[in-house]
Amino acid sequence: MGSSVYIASVEGYTGKSTVALGVLERLSRRVERVGVFRPIVRADAGRDYVLELLTGHEAVKLSYDECAGVTYDEVHANPTAALDRIVERFHRVADRCDAVVVVGSDYTDIGTPTEFSYNARIAANLGSPVLLVLNGAGRTAEDVTTIADMASAELRANHGSLFAIIANRVDSSAAAEVTAALGSEEVPAFAIPEEPILSAPSVGDLMGAVDGTLVSGDEELLNREATGLVVAAMTMPNVLDRLIDGAVVIVPGDRPEVVLGVLMAHSSATFPQSSGIVLNGGLALPEQVTRLIDGLGVTMPIVATNLGTHAATAALSAVRGRLTRQSTRKVTTALSLFGRHVDGDALLDRLEVARSTAVTPLMFEHQLIDTAVADRRHIVLPEGEEERVLRAADILLRRGVADLTLLGDPIAINAKAASLGLDVSAAALLSPLDEELREKFAKEYAERRAHRGIDLDEARDIVCDVSYFGTMMVLLGLADGMVSGAAHTTAHTIRPALEVVRTLPGVSVVSSVFFMCLENQVLVYGDCAVNPDPTAEQLADIAISSAATAAAFGVEPRVAMLSYSTGTSGAGTDVQKVSAATDLVRQRAPELLVEGPIQYDAAIDVAVARTKLPDSQVAGRATVFIFPDLNTGNNTYKAVQRSAGAVAVGPVLQGLRRPVNDLSRGALVPDIVNTVAITAIQAQQSGGQIVGAGR
Repeated sequence: MGSSVYIASVEGYTGKSTVALGVLERLSRRVERVGVFRPIVRADAGRDYVLELLTGHEAVKLSYDECAGVTYDEVHANPTAALDRIVERFHRVADRCDAVVVVGSDYTDIGTPTEFSYNARIAANLGSPVLLVLNGAGRTAEDVTTIADMASAELRANHGSLFAIIANRVDSSAAAEVTAALGSEEVPAFAIPEEPILSAPSVGDLMGAVDGTLVSGDEELLNREATGLVVAAMTMPNVLDRLIDGAVVIVPGDRPEVVLGVLMAHSSATFPQSSGIVLNGGLALPEQVTRLIDGLGVTMPIVATNLGTHAATAALSAVRGRLTRQSTRKVTTALSLFGRHVDGDALLDRLEVARSTAVTPLMFEHQLIDTAVADRRHIVLPEGEEERVLRAADILLRRGVADLTLLGDPIAINAKAASLGLDVSAAALLSPLDEELREKFAKEYAERRAHRGIDLDEARDIVCDVSYFGTMMVLLGLADGMVSGAAHTTAHTIRPALEVVRTLPGVSVVSSVFFMCLENQVLVYGDCAVNPDPTAEQLADIAISSAATAAAFGVEPRVAMLSYSTGTSGAGTDVQKVSAATDLVRQRAPELLVEGPIQYDAAIDVAVARTKLPDSQVAGRATVFIFPDLNTGNNTYKAVQRSAGAVAVGPVLQGLRRPVNDLSRGALVPDIVNTVAITAIQAQQSGGQIVGAGR
């Protein structure tokens, strides 16, 4: 059985689910098999939303039912028998996991003293140390310390062990004081500041509270958070003055001019974006207005209710939001908040959770995000109006992965983000037609390409292209890297970089790698995306660059120069090219472990390696696989991706002086997030400015 931690509180509304999600996320970075367990769930309120949230995490492989203990009714009927059942079910989970996050009950049933006492008994019987979560909202450091002392005494009385304390929802100005007051050498403490969006209800929650119906807008946007209410019982100009980001506007159905004004403000770059509209009074909008709204393609949810203004406002004000599996913005915000304010590695070290020697795809992706967050860089995304890019930008900004510039028409970007319910307000929005930058970039480009006959007038037209504009930002230090290709070809993305950014000294060719994330290890494949038929010299460059990329991302490079022949078993010009490339690698990088020519099975399978190359330090243990041509590399990576269920991260371009990376036009949102993180990490490693280099 692996390690476990029991997350408990002494009252409701502490934000325990935020802490549980944060701990689960940190564990998924360190161990392969992570489990969750909820000792007590309600039987009369549908599925437990906290357990559903945690079992929905991609690191958890157990089902909801496997992770549930007993119901409150069972605890009431026979507490001792219920405890026995909890322990039994917990061990079924723990026996299948390296670590388990146990989440105590939620104070929706029995009295507070009794409930915490019972949670303490459960923790003691599970052998799980308790991570105590306290509600710091509106409380002083002295208040929170008093509650912590009472909880500690109750834990000791029930033979429980206090592991750490997290005061949640504290005022940001008091966080340091609270942390100092709670913490000790034996029990570390952390403070997480209040984040209003985490307790904000969704528009769907509000719709249910007033028994409303969706009369217009995108049903998916019912999951968007409502950060406030605006009662529009006034003329439209006064309503516009009172709008706030994320607000739900309550307006009588017979005030169509106000409805239209709110919708226009939502799409405007000069007003806050609302989350929804509630039409009260049972009054439908005029048919002409409904037709007008339908023709505008409005996505903001418009909900109708029969309640009057006062009753609707009272009902909506009473709704409290939850952190659920469906609230993706809240999940991202919660993870970012936990990561910034809690030393997750210190917590796991205290739990004595040893790092796994295996590296799962999820662990590798977490590693990318953590490294990028640790030293934030500025990345430009030329396809700023593309939906997948906007969705990725929302996630990247909330997680603090990178500072972003989105290229495109700022009004169009804002309108598209608003229609999708996304928040990209923290990004810089920049038009590639910006006159000042256009002129600056044109002069630089014309100077660098004068030998190709490019004059200033032609350069002005060229740099307006988003790929050229973004590349010039990188070249001149206005951004640290660029990611594009979701809506453009590879050639369109990397051509500008080849023209002006140029390759690193000693590197003759730009190439690419894919990080192939298998079930328990990460391999590096190169080149699978750029060079159709590299020469021996280029193949050596690709091998050396790929080894450096592998090392930069935590993969120890052992390079296999692949061929249809192992050693001297075959002949032919293709084998000779690989053999010559291998010799060049050994000459240029004698510190690298490299083997070639070698067949794929001999490179990866220890048993085959013993037969074919028994004395090789690479055979059977290769981590970097260099393919002899694009045909072989591209087909192999796709075959492994589809047949072995591997996660392919890339292509990652290498060999350039500054990082520019290409996306597949079929890239999904997580692919874009990962590529931006990789680009940010490359920027961390490249450092320095290159203005004036390589002209």
